[in-house]
Amino acid sequence: MENLIPVMNKLQEVFSTVGSDSIQLPQIVVVGSQSCGKSSVLENLVGRDFLPRGVGIVTRRPLVLQLVHLSDEDRGRFAAEDNVSLDTEEWAKFAHTKSKVYTDFDEVRKEIERETDRLAGSNKGVLNEPMYLKIFSSNVLTLTLVDLPGITKVPVGEQPEDIEMQIRDMIVSYIQNPNAIILAVHAANTDFATSEALKIAKDIDPEGRRTLVVVTKLDLMDAGTDALDVLCHRVIPVKLGIIGVVNRSQLDIKNQKSIQDALKDEITFIQKKYPAIANRNGTRFLAKTLNRLLMNHIKECLPELKTRINVMTSQFQMLLASYGERIEDEGQFLLQVITRFATEYCNTIEGTARNIETSELCGGARICYIFHETYGRTLDAIDALGGLTTMDILTAVRNATGPRPALFVPEVSFELLVKKQIVRLEDPCLRCVELVHEEMQRIIQQCGTSEMIRFPRLHEKIVDVVTLLLRKRLPITNEMVSNLVKIELSYINTKHPDFSDAGLVDTLINTRNETQSLEAGGDPASRRPQSRPTSEINGPGTKASSLNGPFTSGNSGGFKGSSFLPEGPMQAPTRKLTNRERRDVEIIQRLIQNYFLIVRKNIQDSVPKAVMHFLVNHVRDNIQSELVSKLYKSDGAASLLNESKEMSQRRQEAQEMLSALQKASQIISEVRETQLW
Repeated sequence: MENLIPVMNKLQEVFSTVGSDSIQLPQIVVVGSQSCGKSSVLENLVGRDFLPRGVGIVTRRPLVLQLVHLSDEDRGRFAAEDNVSLDTEEWAKFAHTKSKVYTDFDEVRKEIERETDRLAGSNKGVLNEPMYLKIFSSNVLTLTLVDLPGITKVPVGEQPEDIEMQIRDMIVSYIQNPNAIILAVHAANTDFATSEALKIAKDIDPEGRRTLVVVTKLDLMDAGTDALDVLCHRVIPVKLGIIGVVNRSQLDIKNQKSIQDALKDEITFIQKKYPAIANRNGTRFLAKTLNRLLMNHIKECLPELKTRINVMTSQFQMLLASYGERIEDEGQFLLQVITRFATEYCNTIEGTARNIETSELCGGARICYIFHETYGRTLDAIDALGGLTTMDILTAVRNATGPRPALFVPEVSFELLVKKQIVRLEDPCLRCVELVHEEMQRIIQQCGTSEMIRFPRLHEKIVDVVTLLLRKRLPITNEMVSNLVKIELSYINTKHPDFSDAGLVDTLINTRNETQSLEAGGDPASRRPQSRPTSEINGPGTKASSLNGPFTSGNSGGFKGSSFLPEGPMQAPTRKLTNRERRDVEIIQRLIQNYFLIVRKNIQDSVPKAVMHFLVNHVRDNIQSELVSKLYKSDGAASLLNESKEMSQRRQEAQEMLSALQKASQIISEVRETQLW
């Protein structure tokens, strides 16, 4: 089980290279107020003076301290790895200095100060980027601790006004890791009720299940007071325990009192002041407790950590695959991208795409909906007689007879009126073409592959080429659809098999003749036309000399013709229609309705076919050849495959993270299950 902590140290080194917080490793986080003795506790654990000292805030960035115990059998292996002599008892290494080895711990302190000043500035500024330090010694127990800046209230030097919140957020980001053990450091000569470290620890770990309290400066308490109640857990309920230690004073440090002498004096003081609990306090007991807690904590977290690393490895492998690999042959790769896009575009139209939308209609399904729902319903809603009034029909009939009254309904008037109604079908047909064109334009965005995101310029060019192809086919399709309507207008086929009302005219004429014979009886005189007064023709209260019908020729004198029709085409009749006029109107209306339905049926069937042939199928069949001719055969293939900087950076980060996860998985796999018990 002693090997578990070095495993965590290796994992920390691996993930420190990629700066990832997604893997929460077990570690001990040291939390405390400024000048409460955190650094002294760490130096006592190491047995060396290696941390910066001074007045005010000294620790200004997180320090991840990895202590490695050197046994007799391990010394040779570690010495060979770090290229140091076997006679070296203790040495240190920084992650940022790579393979450089420090045997002088004064140099370790100076390097910490230099690196801190380089990144955080030299005037009390703080930084959340951790520094990694590994110390090899036979006098330490294997541990991993994180020393954080002390909690402060008032900004000094270059520190911002919100320095308190910055440090608090930094501390919380470390201790909210559920795999972290919180080492809350508190000075015994201050009131526990005002302890900032205990307050933050309680906020994050309210039950105290992963909090260990260290009470420093036991020798500096006021005369007549002691910390017995606190050390016996009578004041603060903490599950992992409360341990008291005695640190060196600032005077001891100036007088260069060794840590070994300080530890001896600590044992003497605790045995004299707290004899009943002397064996449960002191730096040596603290080191053993931290080692035991960390190993047990790692043992509990390791299975979950294995699972987490394996899951993330799979995720990053998929992510890296989606970013694509490095391009070897640009021409071949470009041709593959064009082929994939064209195939995906055609599959979306045919409904065989891999990713089928479930939230809305798209591609060929939407085109089908446009043909049979949107366009079909629009045509069905067009009334065959819409916009035609009775007076319009009578006017057309009379205009078609010329100067002589007609015995039959003139066919010219029917053609004139039915053409006027057929023309109304053209606008919905052109709107149908426009909707299909818009949908085919929308399919371009739905066919975006991973290469489109990877190469934005290539995506832009593909969109331009397909848009241009669609734009070229649009006027051709519109012209064909307009021609379909013009074809119907060019020849009114009254002999059409479905035009069943064509014989209606003769039937109605025969019926009218029989009716007139019955009304006339046998008196020939009664069959003579009876003249009607002018007032009956023109309407009551109208003089013949004042009529101004549509056939009036301006102000020219002489004869002014009278009209039976109103001037405006939409104006209601001012008189009652005769039987013949009513018959003529009914015949024309029946003929228009019947023939209009035939034409509408033809148009409703032929327009979708024309759109499919001239627009949809043509684009589907020629999209790949168009892309190849415009993109692949051009000289700018290399410029099209220039990756965006963002994509290149993302691939590099994913590759680094995947390498770290694979290395971490290999490290964990080396831990045998027997080592966990």
